[in-house]
Amino acid sequence: MQDNLNPILTFLDRFLDVPETKVTYLTRATPIDRFFAKTFLKLIPHQVIPNQITKFRLISIPFIAFLLAFDFYALGTVLFLFSAFSDALDGALARTKKKVTSWGTFYDPIADKLLIGMVSVIVVSKYISLGLAGVIIFLEVLLVSLAYVRYKGRIVPAKIMGKTKMVLQCVGIIILLLYIVLDIPILLIIATYTLYLAVVFALLSLFVFRSI
Repeated sequence: MQDNLNPILTFLDRFLDVPETKVTYLTRATPIDRFFAKTFLKLIPHQVIPNQITKFRLISIPFIAFLLAFDFYALGTVLFLFSAFSDALDGALARTKKKVTSWGTFYDPIADKLLIGMVSVIVVSKYISLGLAGVIIFLEVLLVSLAYVRYKGRIVPAKIMGKTKMVLQCVGIIILLLYIVLDIPILLIIATYTLYLAVVFALLSLFVFRSI
């Protein structure tokens, strides 16, 4: 198993390669992280590091975009599920194994926002509204930009409001993709309200809690 993974891990290490400087702030494991450590993280080979999972998410984005743009919704939904779930995995792995790095701290939220922004452009704009897709993308860009300025070029991990926003965005998009695949009208309504609720949490992150 390890021999089969080595070429993949080597490629991921070279992709977007920057120094793996460890950081000590905001590394406390959450109850969710500890749950993941006892369940899903046990399925991950020990040689896999959090940044490789983040790099997988970055690499998956153009493939998801291609599948959704050309109406391969079933396969695109499956790949989006894996990509979105990897966000929880890399964070839990980094915090429980004390492997939080400056690279991961910077690129993890970037990967999240690229993933959500891309799907919003392709799917949310088509099946819900262009306005909602535009608001989601605008707020994500604004949150990252203000965080970059506020922390003098250092992107910090998302706090509770930012994480809640991300979860709502992912859940809303997953439900929307299931509506497209299964053609169940109620799913479209649920997805719409979930994504609007995500916008509310984005505004709270922006104006009240100042997190990404």
